[in-house]
Amino acid sequence: MPRQTKQHPERGDARTRLLDAAVDVIRAKGFAATSVEDLCEAAAVTKGSYFHHFKTKEALGVAAVRHWQATSDGLLADAPYHAPDDPLDRLLAYVAFRKSIITGDIAEFSCLAGTMVQEMHATSPAIRDACRDDMLGHAATLEGDIAAAMKDRGISGDWTAESLARHTQTVLQGAFVIAKAGNDAELAREALDHLGRYIRLLFNCPDTEEVLA
Repeated sequence: MPRQTKQHPERGDARTRLLDAAVDVIRAKGFAATSVEDLCEAAAVTKGSYFHHFKTKEALGVAAVRHWQATSDGLLADAPYHAPDDPLDRLLAYVAFRKSIITGDIAEFSCLAGTMVQEMHATSPAIRDACRDDMLGHAATLEGDIAAAMKDRGISGDWTAESLARHTQTVLQGAFVIAKAGNDAELAREALDHLGRYIRLLFNCPDTEEVLA
């Protein structure tokens, strides 16, 4: 889950500052290219402090993903897409909300877990599993609304609430990748527009489309 952040070295303890810095620097440079020096400079801490909290770079990577997940979960828990009474409206509002936070530099709206798992899935099972927990854990939060919308509208087929929830994250992660490839945030927003259209077609309500702005 992406969320915009800038680290504030003057706030919090050294460990928190390092994790906030990791979220920003890794999304901008990638995990392999991020050095201990980069993180210490961004967090305004010493190398001694870094190694006190994280014995290895892999340990830092796992902790950064867990920190990202906790921060993102808090943002989404308070997001406005929960407000509609109808579960399908909530799902569509979720897509609209995700589009609305695709702003600023690509590094600011892209996903830390998505960035890291592309680099590390084959070489660090610990980081891969942390990224999996973040992505699939977030997808699971959508399953209840999808299942309720299916029940309300008598929808059935060869797909499930779980598979559609995962698909929303597949589209989001692909949107971030294509935005990076094209160096254009609009490509990611375009992908979210298509996701909204796809969901409406699945639920047989193409005429209820609202602009995902």
